[in-house]
Amino acid sequence: MNLRRCATGAAALLVAAFALAEPAPAEVLAVGPGKAYARPCAAFAAARDGDVVEVDASGAYDGDVCAIRANRLTIRGVGGRARIDAAGRSAEDKAVWVVKGSGATIENIEISGASVPHRNGAAIRLEGRHLTLRRVYFHGNENGLLTGNDPESEILIEHSEFARNGFGDGQSHNLYIGAVKRLVFRYNYSHHARIGHELKSRAVENHILYNRMMTETDGTGSYEIEIAQGGTAYIIGNLIQQGPRTDNPVMVSFAVEGAKNPGLGLYVVNNTFVNDLGKGVFVRDSTSVPALVMNNLFIGGGTPVSQPGAAPLARNNLEGDALLAGRDGFDYRLGQGSPAIDAGADPGSAGTMSLRPVMQYVHRAGAERRPFDGAIDAGAYEFAPRPAPR
Repeated sequence: MNLRRCATGAAALLVAAFALAEPAPAEVLAVGPGKAYARPCAAFAAARDGDVVEVDASGAYDGDVCAIRANRLTIRGVGGRARIDAAGRSAEDKAVWVVKGSGATIENIEISGASVPHRNGAAIRLEGRHLTLRRVYFHGNENGLLTGNDPESEILIEHSEFARNGFGDGQSHNLYIGAVKRLVFRYNYSHHARIGHELKSRAVENHILYNRMMTETDGTGSYEIEIAQGGTAYIIGNLIQQGPRTDNPVMVSFAVEGAKNPGLGLYVVNNTFVNDLGKGVFVRDSTSVPALVMNNLFIGGGTPVSQPGAAPLARNNLEGDALLAGRDGFDYRLGQGSPAIDAGADPGSAGTMSLRPVMQYVHRAGAERRPFDGAIDAGAYEFAPRPAPR
Protein backbone atom coordinates (compact mmCIF):
# COMPACT_ATOMS: atom_id res chain seq x y z
CA MET A 1 0.00 0.00 0.00
CA ASN A 2 1.25 3.50 -0.85
CA LEU A 3 0.91 5.29 2.50
CA ARG A 4 1.85 8.66 1.01
CA ARG A 5 -0.89 8.35 -1.61
CA CYS A 6 -3.46 7.32 1.07
CA ALA A 7 -2.55 10.27 3.31
CA THR A 8 -2.76 12.67 0.40
CA GLY A 9 -6.15 11.30 -0.62
CA ALA A 10 -7.50 11.56 2.96
CA ALA A 11 -6.32 15.16 3.22
CA ALA A 12 -8.04 16.00 -0.05
CA LEU A 13 -11.27 14.42 1.18
CA LEU A 14 -11.02 16.40 4.43
CA VAL A 15 -10.51 19.69 2.57
CA ALA A 16 -13.49 18.87 0.36
CA ALA A 17 -15.64 18.11 3.41
CA PHE A 18 -14.75 21.43 5.01
CA ALA A 19 -15.54 23.23 1.75
CA LEU A 20 -18.96 21.58 1.69
CA ALA A 21 -19.57 22.58 5.33
CA GLU A 22 -18.76 26.25 4.80
CA PRO A 23 -21.80 28.42 4.12
CA ALA A 24 -22.12 29.89 0.67
CA PRO A 25 -21.12 33.56 0.45
CA ALA A 26 -23.96 36.00 0.95
CA GLU A 27 -25.76 37.07 -2.18
CA VAL A 28 -27.35 40.49 -2.69
CA LEU A 29 -30.83 40.20 -4.20
CA ALA A 30 -31.95 43.47 -5.78
CA VAL A 31 -35.64 44.41 -5.76
CA GLY A 32 -37.36 47.18 -7.71
CA PRO A 33 -38.02 48.57 -11.16
CA GLY A 34 -35.64 46.93 -13.64
CA LYS A 35 -34.06 44.77 -10.92
CA ALA A 36 -33.81 40.99 -10.71
CA TYR A 37 -36.95 40.85 -8.52
CA ALA A 38 -39.97 43.08 -9.01
CA ARG A 39 -41.23 42.78 -5.42
CA PRO A 40 -39.66 41.97 -2.03
CA CYS A 41 -41.58 38.72 -1.41
CA ALA A 42 -40.21 37.19 -4.62
CA ALA A 43 -36.70 37.90 -3.37
CA PHE A 44 -37.48 36.49 0.08
CA ALA A 45 -38.67 33.24 -1.52
CA ALA A 46 -35.39 32.93 -3.44
CA ALA A 47 -33.11 33.99 -0.58
CA ARG A 48 -30.80 31.61 1.23
CA ASP A 49 -29.59 31.91 4.81
CA GLY A 50 -27.36 34.96 5.26
CA ASP A 51 -28.39 36.75 2.05
CA VAL A 52 -29.10 40.47 1.68
CA VAL A 53 -32.27 41.80 0.04
CA GLU A 54 -32.02 45.42 -1.12
CA VAL A 55 -35.36 47.08 -1.88
CA ASP A 56 -35.30 50.15 -4.12
CA ALA A 57 -37.37 52.90 -2.50
CA SER A 58 -38.65 54.05 -5.89
CA GLY A 59 -40.68 50.86 -6.40
CA ALA A 60 -44.38 50.21 -5.72
CA TYR A 61 -44.89 47.23 -3.41
CA ASP A 62 -48.36 47.64 -1.89
CA GLY A 63 -50.05 44.33 -1.08
CA ASP A 64 -46.75 42.43 -1.11
CA VAL A 65 -47.38 40.20 1.92
CA CYS A 66 -45.64 36.92 2.74
CA ALA A 67 -43.72 34.74 5.18
CA ILE A 68 -39.94 35.11 5.38
CA ARG A 69 -38.17 31.81 6.05
CA ALA A 70 -34.45 32.36 5.48
CA ASN A 71 -32.22 32.77 8.53
CA ARG A 72 -29.86 35.70 9.12
CA LEU A 73 -31.51 37.63 6.31
CA THR A 74 -30.80 41.35 5.95
CA ILE A 75 -33.59 43.38 4.36
CA ARG A 76 -32.92 47.04 3.69
CA GLY A 77 -34.38 49.89 1.73
CA VAL A 78 -31.96 51.68 -0.60
CA GLY A 79 -32.31 55.14 -2.10
CA GLY A 80 -34.64 56.10 0.74
CA ARG A 81 -37.15 54.23 2.87
CA ALA A 82 -38.91 51.50 0.87
CA ARG A 83 -42.66 51.52 1.52
CA ILE A 84 -45.12 48.61 1.72
CA ASP A 85 -48.82 49.09 2.43
CA ALA A 86 -50.88 45.99 3.19
CA ALA A 87 -53.58 47.13 0.74
CA GLY A 88 -56.13 44.89 2.45
CA ARG A 89 -53.97 41.77 2.32
CA SER A 90 -52.10 39.77 4.98
CA ALA A 91 -49.83 36.75 5.21
CA GLU A 92 -51.41 33.86 7.11
CA ASP A 93 -53.98 36.24 8.59
CA LYS A 94 -51.15 37.58 10.78
CA ALA A 95 -49.07 40.37 9.29
CA VAL A 96 -47.63 42.08 6.24
CA TRP A 97 -44.42 40.10 6.77
CA VAL A 98 -44.32 37.03 9.03
CA VAL A 99 -40.68 36.47 9.93
CA LYS A 100 -40.22 32.74 10.55
CA GLY A 101 -36.47 32.69 10.07
CA SER A 102 -34.08 33.64 12.87
CA GLY A 103 -31.57 36.48 13.06
CA ALA A 104 -33.32 38.85 10.64
CA THR A 105 -32.24 42.47 10.29
CA ILE A 106 -34.73 44.91 8.74
CA GLU A 107 -33.60 48.44 7.94
CA ASN A 108 -35.05 51.51 6.24
CA ILE A 109 -38.49 50.01 5.59
CA GLU A 110 -41.95 51.60 6.04
CA ILE A 111 -44.98 49.36 6.58
CA SER A 112 -48.61 50.37 7.08
CA GLY A 113 -52.17 49.14 6.87
CA ALA A 114 -51.95 45.69 8.47
CA SER A 115 -55.42 44.40 9.41
CA VAL A 116 -56.65 40.84 10.02
CA PRO A 117 -59.90 39.23 11.26
CA HIS A 118 -58.43 38.70 14.75
CA ARG A 119 -57.75 42.45 15.05
CA ASN A 120 -54.03 42.03 15.73
CA GLY A 121 -52.54 42.37 12.27
CA ALA A 122 -48.91 43.48 12.48
CA ALA A 123 -46.48 45.20 10.19
CA ILE A 124 -43.97 42.54 11.29
CA ARG A 125 -44.83 39.39 13.22
CA LEU A 126 -41.78 37.61 14.55
CA GLU A 127 -42.09 33.84 14.88
CA GLY A 128 -38.37 33.11 14.59
CA ARG A 129 -35.63 33.95 17.08
CA HIS A 130 -33.76 37.28 17.28
CA LEU A 131 -34.65 40.42 15.33
CA THR A 132 -33.05 43.79 14.63
CA LEU A 133 -35.13 46.74 13.43
CA ARG A 134 -33.28 49.89 12.42
CA ARG A 135 -34.67 53.09 10.86
CA VAL A 136 -38.09 51.53 10.23
CA TYR A 137 -41.42 53.37 10.26
CA PHE A 138 -44.49 51.30 11.17
CA HIS A 139 -47.78 53.20 11.24
CA GLY A 140 -51.49 52.63 10.89
CA ASN A 141 -51.34 48.89 11.63
CA GLU A 142 -53.24 46.93 14.28
CA ASN A 143 -49.84 46.17 15.81
CA GLY A 144 -46.59 47.76 14.78
CA LEU A 145 -44.35 44.89 15.85
CA LEU A 146 -45.74 41.70 17.42
CA THR A 147 -43.36 38.99 18.62
CA GLY A 148 -43.84 35.48 19.93
CA ASN A 149 -42.58 34.02 23.20
CA ASP A 150 -39.06 32.64 22.94
CA PRO A 151 -36.90 32.55 26.09
CA GLU A 152 -33.70 32.74 24.02
CA SER A 153 -34.74 35.52 21.64
CA GLU A 154 -33.16 38.99 21.73
CA ILE A 155 -34.72 42.04 20.09
CA LEU A 156 -32.88 45.26 19.14
CA ILE A 157 -34.88 48.27 17.91
CA GLU A 158 -33.20 51.62 17.25
CA HIS A 159 -33.64 54.88 15.32
CA SER A 160 -37.22 53.94 14.40
CA GLU A 161 -40.72 55.44 14.54
CA PHE A 162 -43.99 53.76 15.55
CA ALA A 163 -47.17 55.76 15.15
CA ARG A 164 -50.94 55.26 15.34
CA ASN A 165 -50.85 51.49 15.54
CA GLY A 166 -53.59 49.62 17.40
CA PHE A 167 -57.07 48.36 16.60
CA GLY A 168 -58.53 50.54 19.35
CA ASP A 169 -59.56 47.79 21.77
CA GLY A 170 -56.61 48.13 24.15
CA GLN A 171 -55.24 44.71 23.14
CA SER A 172 -52.97 45.87 20.33
CA HIS A 173 -50.12 48.37 20.50
CA ASN A 174 -47.38 50.31 18.75
CA LEU A 175 -45.06 47.52 19.89
CA TYR A 176 -45.99 44.26 21.59
CA ILE A 177 -42.95 42.26 22.69
CA GLY A 178 -43.58 38.74 23.95
CA ALA A 179 -41.80 36.78 26.67
CA VAL A 180 -38.32 36.97 25.16
CA LYS A 181 -34.91 37.04 26.79
CA ARG A 182 -33.96 40.67 26.15
CA LEU A 183 -35.29 43.83 24.54
CA VAL A 184 -33.07 46.80 23.71
CA PHE A 185 -35.22 49.76 22.63
CA ARG A 186 -33.22 52.95 22.04
CA TYR A 187 -33.33 56.22 20.11
CA ASN A 188 -36.91 55.65 18.95
CA TYR A 189 -40.07 57.75 18.63
CA SER A 190 -43.26 55.92 19.63
CA HIS A 191 -46.44 57.97 19.69
CA HIS A 192 -50.21 58.13 19.25
CA ALA A 193 -50.94 54.44 19.82
CA ARG A 194 -54.69 53.86 19.37
CA ILE A 195 -55.89 53.11 22.93
CA GLY A 196 -52.99 50.64 23.29
CA HIS A 197 -49.49 51.22 24.64
CA GLU A 198 -46.57 53.02 23.08
CA LEU A 199 -44.53 49.99 24.19
CA LYS A 200 -45.65 46.77 25.85
CA SER A 201 -43.04 44.18 26.76
CA ARG A 202 -43.03 40.85 28.56
CA ALA A 203 -39.27 40.46 28.08
CA VAL A 204 -37.22 39.25 31.05
CA GLU A 205 -34.70 42.07 30.57
CA ASN A 206 -35.58 45.48 29.13
CA HIS A 207 -33.23 48.32 28.16
CA ILE A 208 -35.42 51.31 27.31
CA LEU A 209 -32.96 54.08 26.59
CA TYR A 210 -33.15 57.63 25.19
CA ASN A 211 -36.52 57.47 23.42
CA ARG A 212 -39.45 59.86 22.92
CA MET A 213 -42.73 58.20 23.95
CA MET A 214 -45.84 60.36 23.84
CA THR A 215 -49.55 60.69 23.20
CA GLU A 216 -49.04 64.44 22.63
CA THR A 217 -52.16 66.65 22.49
CA ASP A 218 -54.62 64.40 20.64
CA GLY A 219 -53.43 60.86 21.27
CA THR A 220 -55.57 58.25 23.03
CA GLY A 221 -52.82 55.82 24.01
CA SER A 222 -52.77 53.94 27.30
CA TYR A 223 -49.47 53.25 29.10
CA GLU A 224 -46.43 54.87 27.57
CA ILE A 225 -44.39 51.92 28.84
CA GLU A 226 -45.70 48.64 30.23
CA ILE A 227 -43.27 46.00 31.47
CA ALA A 228 -46.08 43.56 32.07
CA GLN A 229 -44.40 40.65 33.87
CA GLY A 230 -41.60 42.36 35.76
CA GLY A 231 -38.06 41.08 35.38
CA THR A 232 -35.39 43.73 35.02
CA ALA A 233 -36.04 47.09 33.38
CA TYR A 234 -33.62 49.95 32.82
CA ILE A 235 -35.59 53.04 31.82
CA ILE A 236 -32.97 55.74 31.30
CA GLY A 237 -32.91 59.10 29.54
CA ASN A 238 -36.37 59.03 27.96
CA LEU A 239 -38.92 61.74 27.18
CA ILE A 240 -42.24 60.35 28.44
CA GLN A 241 -45.47 62.33 28.07
CA GLN A 242 -49.20 61.68 28.30
CA GLY A 243 -51.79 64.04 26.94
CA PRO A 244 -55.27 65.12 28.00
CA ARG A 245 -57.00 62.38 25.97
CA THR A 246 -54.98 59.45 27.29
CA ASP A 247 -56.88 56.22 27.93
CA ASN A 248 -54.94 55.41 31.13
CA PRO A 249 -53.52 57.86 33.70
CA VAL A 250 -50.51 55.62 34.50
CA MET A 251 -47.45 56.42 32.40
CA VAL A 252 -45.01 53.61 33.30
CA SER A 253 -46.34 50.32 34.67
CA PHE A 254 -44.19 47.47 35.99
CA ALA A 255 -45.40 43.91 36.69
CA VAL A 256 -49.12 44.69 36.63
CA GLU A 257 -49.68 41.12 35.34
CA GLY A 258 -47.63 39.72 38.23
CA ALA A 259 -43.90 39.36 38.90
CA LYS A 260 -43.57 36.32 36.66
CA ASN A 261 -40.09 37.02 35.31
CA PRO A 262 -36.92 36.34 37.32
CA GLY A 263 -34.39 38.96 38.43
CA LEU A 264 -36.74 41.69 39.59
CA GLY A 265 -35.44 45.23 39.42
CA LEU A 266 -36.86 48.51 38.13
CA TYR A 267 -34.44 51.39 37.48
CA VAL A 268 -35.99 54.67 36.35
CA VAL A 269 -33.17 57.18 35.95
CA ASN A 270 -32.82 60.64 34.34
CA ASN A 271 -36.10 60.69 32.46
CA THR A 272 -38.26 63.73 31.75
CA PHE A 273 -41.92 62.97 32.48
CA VAL A 274 -44.61 65.44 31.44
CA ASN A 275 -48.21 64.75 32.46
CA ASP A 276 -50.55 66.98 30.47
CA LEU A 277 -53.53 65.07 31.85
CA GLY A 278 -52.85 66.71 35.21
CA LYS A 279 -53.51 63.62 37.33
CA GLY A 280 -52.57 59.97 37.59
CA VAL A 281 -49.33 58.14 38.34
CA PHE A 282 -45.97 58.63 36.66
CA VAL A 283 -44.40 55.31 37.75
CA ARG A 284 -46.31 52.36 39.20
CA ASP A 285 -44.45 49.28 40.43
CA SER A 286 -46.56 46.29 41.48
CA THR A 287 -43.68 44.30 43.01
CA SER A 288 -42.28 44.19 46.54
CA VAL A 289 -38.70 44.93 45.43
CA PRO A 290 -37.92 48.66 45.92
CA ALA A 291 -37.61 50.48 42.62
CA LEU A 292 -34.78 52.96 42.09
CA VAL A 293 -36.31 56.19 40.81
CA MET A 294 -33.61 58.85 40.54
CA ASN A 295 -32.78 62.14 38.80
CA ASN A 296 -36.16 62.34 37.05
CA LEU A 297 -38.33 65.36 36.28
CA PHE A 298 -42.02 64.90 37.13
CA ILE A 299 -43.90 67.76 35.50
CA GLY A 300 -47.68 68.10 35.77
CA GLY A 301 -50.10 66.82 38.38
CA GLY A 302 -50.08 63.30 39.73
CA THR A 303 -48.23 60.89 41.99
CA PRO A 304 -44.54 60.49 41.05
CA VAL A 305 -44.12 56.91 42.29
CA SER A 306 -46.67 54.35 43.48
CA GLN A 307 -45.35 51.09 44.91
CA PRO A 308 -47.77 49.74 47.52
CA GLY A 309 -45.64 46.67 48.24
CA ALA A 310 -42.39 48.46 49.05
CA ALA A 311 -40.79 51.81 49.78
CA PRO A 312 -39.18 52.89 46.47
CA LEU A 313 -35.70 54.41 46.48
CA ALA A 314 -36.68 57.87 45.22
CA ARG A 315 -33.71 60.25 45.04
CA ASN A 316 -32.94 63.61 43.45
CA ASN A 317 -36.22 63.81 41.57
CA LEU A 318 -37.84 67.19 40.91
CA GLU A 319 -41.55 67.92 40.72
CA GLY A 320 -43.30 70.95 39.30
CA ASP A 321 -42.13 73.53 36.80
CA ALA A 322 -38.63 72.70 35.57
CA LEU A 323 -38.41 75.63 33.13
CA LEU A 324 -38.30 73.56 29.98
CA ALA A 325 -37.24 75.23 26.75
CA GLY A 326 -40.65 74.76 25.10
CA ARG A 327 -43.11 72.47 26.84
CA ASP A 328 -46.03 73.32 24.56
CA GLY A 329 -43.98 72.29 21.54
CA PHE A 330 -42.58 69.18 23.24
CA ASP A 331 -39.10 70.69 23.48
CA TYR A 332 -38.06 69.25 26.81
CA ARG A 333 -34.52 70.58 26.91
CA LEU A 334 -33.72 72.65 29.97
CA GLY A 335 -34.14 76.40 29.81
CA GLN A 336 -31.84 78.97 31.33
CA GLY A 337 -32.17 79.02 35.12
CA SER A 338 -33.93 75.63 35.34
CA PRO A 339 -33.85 74.15 38.86
CA ALA A 340 -32.92 70.83 37.21
CA ILE A 341 -29.42 72.10 36.40
CA ASP A 342 -26.87 70.31 38.61
CA ALA A 343 -29.74 68.82 40.65
CA GLY A 344 -28.95 65.18 39.93
CA ALA A 345 -26.44 62.79 41.43
CA ASP A 346 -24.41 59.89 40.09
CA PRO A 347 -26.83 56.93 39.99
CA GLY A 348 -24.05 54.36 40.10
CA SER A 349 -24.59 50.87 38.75
CA ALA A 350 -26.90 47.90 39.06
CA GLY A 351 -24.47 45.02 39.03
CA THR A 352 -22.42 45.48 35.87
CA MET A 353 -24.97 47.83 34.28
CA SER A 354 -24.06 51.51 34.60
CA LEU A 355 -27.12 53.66 35.26
CA ARG A 356 -25.44 56.93 34.32
CA PRO A 357 -26.98 58.44 31.16
CA VAL A 358 -24.46 58.82 28.35
CA MET A 359 -26.74 59.85 25.45
CA GLN A 360 -29.76 62.09 24.93
CA TYR A 361 -32.60 61.92 22.43
CA VAL A 362 -32.55 64.04 19.26
CA HIS A 363 -35.79 64.39 17.34
CA ARG A 364 -36.59 62.59 15.04
CA ALA A 365 -35.49 59.13 16.24
CA GLY A 366 -31.89 60.16 16.78
CA ALA A 367 -29.42 60.60 19.61
CA GLU A 368 -26.28 62.44 20.59
CA ARG A 369 -23.69 62.22 23.34
CA ARG A 370 -24.86 63.80 26.58
CA PRO A 371 -22.42 66.56 27.57
CA PHE A 372 -21.32 66.88 31.18
CA ASP A 373 -20.08 69.99 32.92
CA GLY A 374 -19.98 69.59 36.67
CA ALA A 375 -22.81 67.82 38.48
CA ILE A 376 -25.31 65.82 36.46
CA ASP A 377 -28.62 67.55 35.67
CA ALA A 378 -31.98 66.03 36.50
CA GLY A 379 -34.04 64.84 33.54
CA ALA A 380 -33.27 63.51 30.09
CA TYR A 381 -31.15 66.46 28.95
CA GLU A 382 -28.01 68.14 30.15
CA PHE A 383 -28.33 71.91 29.98
CA ALA A 384 -26.39 73.54 27.16
CA PRO A 385 -26.66 77.31 26.59
CA ARG A 386 -27.77 78.17 23.08
CA PRO A 387 -25.59 80.53 21.04
CA ALA A 388 -26.88 84.08 20.77
CA PRO A 389 -28.77 84.76 17.53
CA ARG A 390 -26.92 86.78 14.92
